[in-house]
Amino acid sequence: MVVNDIDAEPAQGVVDQIVAAGGEAVAAPGDVANWETGEALVGLAVEAYGNLHVLVNNAGNVADRFLVNMTEEEWDDVVRTHLKGHFVPTRWAAAFWRERAKAGMEVQASVVCTTSTSGLFGNPGQSNYGAAKAGIAAFTVIAAAELAQYDVRVNAVAPLARTRLTESVPGLGERMAVPDDFGAFDRWHPANVAPLVGWLASAGCQVTGRVFAAQGGKVELLRPWSVQATVEKEGRWSPDELGESLGGWLR
Repeated sequence: MVVNDIDAEPAQGVVDQIVAAGGEAVAAPGDVANWETGEALVGLAVEAYGNLHVLVNNAGNVADRFLVNMTEEEWDDVVRTHLKGHFVPTRWAAAFWRERAKAGMEVQASVVCTTSTSGLFGNPGQSNYGAAKAGIAAFTVIAAAELAQYDVRVNAVAPLARTRLTESVPGLGERMAVPDDFGAFDRWHPANVAPLVGWLASAGCQVTGRVFAAQGGKVELLRPWSVQATVEKEGRWSPDELGESLGGWLR
């Protein structure tokens, strides 16, 4: 496994845990939204292990602020980290898998993206974060359709769990605190999300283009945008006509 983080220390910490558990891993710190970093990560995985089977996109940050107070930098930084931080490594991984497929070699790979209910359902104070996470859900569906021809599956998970990111959000860290009762089920533990990610990454899973939510012992399949109601006429609507027709089911 190649473990990426923008900071070297957290990346190496995860590697140490994997190695201690009997696995193989190497740390590769760097900005995953950087074009060259994404290419290097895929190259390192192929060089170290001879192939690339799974990509888990999990880059993220927050800069929560209401829209009227948000700065351009806060918008750009959050959208870049999440949305471009998913696109860049996926793009380089997809290029690798396409070349293998064109050469007649088996691919059978999986991409797991990380979205959020803040983007899927909306959360005040997170227009930057929510917009990026909604974009990741759309990116997932589109990438799944494009990469199916190379036998690559793409899905997304919206996790509700205790992480470095959630602990930095005022009020959320306290809400997600470790239970006082040592024997109680810790429904906010990030390990609760791992089985879903592991299944989506596994060769036996045939699901693609889907978005899930996971928290504690609960997993939900989320539905994308769908048509709720329709009004139609022969010809062009006037604003008043349309308002009257729409008003009946918008109230």
